[in-house]
Amino acid sequence: SDVERVVATALAQHGRIDVWVNNVGRGISRMPSELSDADVDEMMTVNVKSALYGMQAVLPHFKARNAGHLVNVSSMLGRVPFAAQRSAYSGAKHFLNALTANLRAELAPTHPGITVSLFSPGVVATDFGKNALHGGVDSRALPNAQSADDAAAALVKMLETRQADGYSRPEFKQTVVEYFSKL
Repeated sequence: SDVERVVATALAQHGRIDVWVNNVGRGISRMPSELSDADVDEMMTVNVKSALYGMQAVLPHFKARNAGHLVNVSSMLGRVPFAAQRSAYSGAKHFLNALTANLRAELAPTHPGITVSLFSPGVVATDFGKNALHGGVDSRALPNAQSADDAAAALVKMLETRQADGYSRPEFKQTVVEYFSKL
């Protein structure tokens, strides 16, 4: 109901929605062998279902116009499992990646004017780490943490070019390729 209210309010105030960004996420600090049902449920609810509800709320408007750009913000941990203590978060973001790709495939034949994109940032210098379930490291203290402004600029560039897939740093795509080439 919250996302439906946001869609209705935006349409009432502006008449249309051109871009919808699902930037939802919460981390977790727990090794895979220690995960509880509640941990996994929380990661799925926040990191997948929240985005799904946003997608479903805005899609009727985009379909009626055959126009719009939907972006789901994932994570590099949704691409490459770098941190075992973030396994449930990583798994949820992997699910979001698949959901995004499948929505793109669903809409392409009938609604080619709708762009569906996935954006994968690395560590962004925010309160994200401190707010992880079961505690966590302040993301601002991690090496190579990217400023929120820099990550946002990369997202804006992706919107301008209507890329289906984007990263907050150009080298991240190669990081993913290298990881999977070693398996």
